[in-house]
Amino acid sequence: MIDGVCLVVDAAEGAMAQTKYVLSRALKMGLKPIVILNKCDKDDAWSRIENGEVEIELFETFDALGANDEQMDYVTVYASGKAGWSTTDIDLAREFSTGEKVAKGKENSMTILLNTILDNIPPPEVQVSKLKGIHKPDEEPFAMAATTVGYDNFLGRLCTGRIYSGTIEKNDTVSLIPRGVVAKDINHQSLITSNITGIFVNRGVLRTDLEPAIANAGDIVTLAGVPNNIAVGDTLTLKSNPIGQPLETPPINPPTLSIEIGANTSPLSGKEGTFIASSQVRQRLISETDNNVTLSVAKSETDPERSIVYARGELQLGILIEQMRREGYELTVSPPKIITTKCESSGKELEPYEEVTIDADSEYSGTVIDSLTGGRKGLLLQMSDSSDGKTRLVFEVPSRGLLGFQSEIATATRGTAVVNHLFLENREYAGLIGGVEKGKIVSNDNGKASLYSLANIAKRGALFVAAGDIVYSGMVIGENSRPGDMEVNPVRAKETTNIRTVNKEEKLYVPPPQKYSIEELIGYMNDDEVVEVTPKSVRLRKAELDSGARERAARSRKKQMKALQQK
Repeated sequence: MIDGVCLVVDAAEGAMAQTKYVLSRALKMGLKPIVILNKCDKDDAWSRIENGEVEIELFETFDALGANDEQMDYVTVYASGKAGWSTTDIDLAREFSTGEKVAKGKENSMTILLNTILDNIPPPEVQVSKLKGIHKPDEEPFAMAATTVGYDNFLGRLCTGRIYSGTIEKNDTVSLIPRGVVAKDINHQSLITSNITGIFVNRGVLRTDLEPAIANAGDIVTLAGVPNNIAVGDTLTLKSNPIGQPLETPPINPPTLSIEIGANTSPLSGKEGTFIASSQVRQRLISETDNNVTLSVAKSETDPERSIVYARGELQLGILIEQMRREGYELTVSPPKIITTKCESSGKELEPYEEVTIDADSEYSGTVIDSLTGGRKGLLLQMSDSSDGKTRLVFEVPSRGLLGFQSEIATATRGTAVVNHLFLENREYAGLIGGVEKGKIVSNDNGKASLYSLANIAKRGALFVAAGDIVYSGMVIGENSRPGDMEVNPVRAKETTNIRTVNKEEKLYVPPPQKYSIEELIGYMNDDEVVEVTPKSVRLRKAELDSGARERAARSRKKQMKALQQK
């Protein structure tokens, strides 16, 4: 869809993990970026530029992402969006940044940046397509790969992309060729077809109708009325003159995480939410995939009332669940599972690895390293200090090792750490990750938590509930200070007698309860626990509410853990 790319880099911070992801896609397409060093007027930015640190980091980033010699010979523009200036002259950039007197005739604006884009990025050109239609070889066939897909309540299924060849008009009938299909396996008579009901283009931030409603090769358009099962990377072609094979498109990063979501099955089900049926929950999850192409939903094989959601991380799942909670849904969320695959050549189990970049205060760098390189099986690749007291740490970590890491490191660094992670590849299974599971304090009775009971329970660990909160048997009300779960009665009230002593009238104190967000609970809960989500509450509970069944399951899980440790 693009003819060029501008890589905007903070001159003080350097290239971040999300920058590398976009840059890698551009380099694979053979594009030569224009590097824009923004915020050059920062206090510590100019020293990094003069020392060559910024250029070295960029060269290393380009080299690590497989850039060729031509792409490495990029144009650098020094700029400050806040001050409104840009230049390709490093001496002039120093004068702008340091506030020195600039000679007359030196333009202080963004004109240099705009001229650089015009000089180095070619205008859109429509090349003569090598594709040939099956029915009309002399005519250039219509072909467009789906870059993004969406859904509109009035227009139906939408598809946005750049037309590779041919033309498309309103009311034309198109056929859908799935991505990755071999040409010899395509049966054009059985392809899914639909009529184009609208052609739209973006004018600024608005989407408007294309008039006249005909688009040509090179145009970036949004088509309405495309087949409902279209996915990113699929090819659209005219039914009257289709192409013989799908267009080549870059691969999509696979999901790394799966989670089971179902209706609320706790004793408090139906008391706070509006949508409580499993069919309503599944329909809402499926509708989310209409506009969120990185999510996919399937039925659970173990429980027909649950749905498996495949995503790329805890944050994405946390946003989805929080959005459904605010819409009035009651949910039960199971622990996340990392998606593993098998190597075709060796048959070994593979799991996703990610590159993690952490910017933290230098005093916490040891804490960050210990947290990721210990039980989480991370590998430290790079460590660099900056003049503002920050340290940048780069790791390679199994995706399993990042579960629950965000909340843990935020507490350890007092919220000063900035974490970015990027999918790398699937590698050999890293074995057991983590140490002993954190013990929990579990309620064995139903009712309202009393101040008297909580005051005694608080001596054994951190509490998740306050006096007066509704609890039930099997609900997790705190974290045990020792390994293993501990069952308590949080509703037991103080005995009422007519005896008065100093100890009897002792004032009770209960520390404020710890509150976790949905995202934090997803990474915090153990394998035998689930999260109960309602519009008013977020509770952690045991998947099995019966105490006897939990004990039997715990013994079985303990044997499995010993077997894994012995391997």
